[in-house]
Amino acid sequence: MKSEKFAVANENVYLCTRIMWIIATILIYFAVLFGISRLTGRHATNETFFRANRKSPWYMVAFGMVGASISGVTFVSVPGMVTRIDLTYMQTCLGFILGYIAVAFLLLPLYYRLNLTTIYSYLGMRLGPRAYKAGASFFLLSKMTGAVVRFYVVCMILQRFVFDDWGIPFAATVSGMVALIWLYTRQGGIRTLVWTDTFQTVCLFGALLLIIYKVVDILDFSFSEAVCAIAADEHSRIFVFDDWVSKQNFWKQFFSGVFIVIVMTGLDQDMMQKNLTCKTLKEAQKDMCSYGVAFVPANLLFLSLGVLLVMLAQLKGQPVEMGDALLPAFVEQSGLAVVIPFTIGLVAASFSSADSALTSLTTSYCVDIRNRAGDERLRKWAHLFVCVLFVVMILLFRMLNSTSVIDAIYVLCGYTYGPLLGLFAFGLLTKRKPIDRYVPYICIASPLLCYLIDALTYRYTGYRFGYELLMLNGILTFLALLPGSREIPSAECQTAS
Repeated sequence: MKSEKFAVANENVYLCTRIMWIIATILIYFAVLFGISRLTGRHATNETFFRANRKSPWYMVAFGMVGASISGVTFVSVPGMVTRIDLTYMQTCLGFILGYIAVAFLLLPLYYRLNLTTIYSYLGMRLGPRAYKAGASFFLLSKMTGAVVRFYVVCMILQRFVFDDWGIPFAATVSGMVALIWLYTRQGGIRTLVWTDTFQTVCLFGALLLIIYKVVDILDFSFSEAVCAIAADEHSRIFVFDDWVSKQNFWKQFFSGVFIVIVMTGLDQDMMQKNLTCKTLKEAQKDMCSYGVAFVPANLLFLSLGVLLVMLAQLKGQPVEMGDALLPAFVEQSGLAVVIPFTIGLVAASFSSADSALTSLTTSYCVDIRNRAGDERLRKWAHLFVCVLFVVMILLFRMLNSTSVIDAIYVLCGYTYGPLLGLFAFGLLTKRKPIDRYVPYICIASPLLCYLIDALTYRYTGYRFGYELLMLNGILTFLALLPGSREIPSAECQTAS
């Protein structure tokens, strides 16, 4: 009886110690963020908030963008991919490189030549005011819902690991975390994020390397032995050339990676806003190509961790957790040496993506929807409103508490980027102008038609579209803009392009 009480007391002491260390780590982490915010937010104007006065060092932007492009969900999900699709995600990452080169040398010159604050302003110059509003609206819808779902998942993980044991309600957790983002971004905006992203990238990859080191140590491998073990493992398959039906076929994955980058980076204000803060076009191109290449080794590290975790579970004779549960399951069974790096990495990944999303949403609303780029009062209220809406939507997901709803939102985000691809492709690849009043309806109809094609194809052939739906969606939008469009003079087209 005494031994049981002693064991329970020891467990309680461990839990309290773990929570205290996690809280202390998070507080130190945010203290650094607020220090950076205070330094970068001095004498900030709307030009600072939206474009960082175009004085950002390209190498800082490049390094920070690697971490900013990895959300908290990615931090958890990518290692778990190996349980379902081995290392075949690397095929998509190879496509990313070509995609970033295309954005750097096709889209960035256009954005810099037109001196854009938001990239959707191009649609207004080239296609018309309704095309402009439609493009910006699809971005606002896609970015808000996607960012909310990603941040919700991270909040749930932190609630489970830390705040439930303290009796802190989920609403307080979410409100507090979003309030922290608002506090350190409200003055400096994008200028602050360029520097906080750099710090958060260091934290993210430092945490990842510490977790890998711990797993390798438990497996009793040297570094070279770990590399050889990963290469020899059954989950080390990268390339799939023999199965054309498979979603993991190389060409499907590679070209999907290309178009994912073009659309979800090159046509996404959130991802482009920091790139547009570089001093010159040449520096912005160096920045984009650098972090585009860096994604290959970065994702290889995440996937390698997944392979090592599968090995560890098999060595211990435990069932291998599938998908997103793989890394959290290991963390739950581990001590502070793993829990603290995991918490730091998760917070760094989630905050570096959420803070930039909220800043870009504020920018797009002020510039694209309200056409008041110079109104500082509007910008401050808009930023606060976006943060409040963010909290409300996360709590709404909590009330619904349905995995199917979250999955549906992810699918919705995938569909809503297609019209942006079609709009920009029409502007860049043709010298025609569509009937502007029809553009919003085309942008709504195209994803619906895409969904219908996918459903019918699956019903009658058993084939399910993957990432290629994005390309199909863009093609449908492009084709629908052609009827009734008129050819415009070359001089007018060159002015807008």
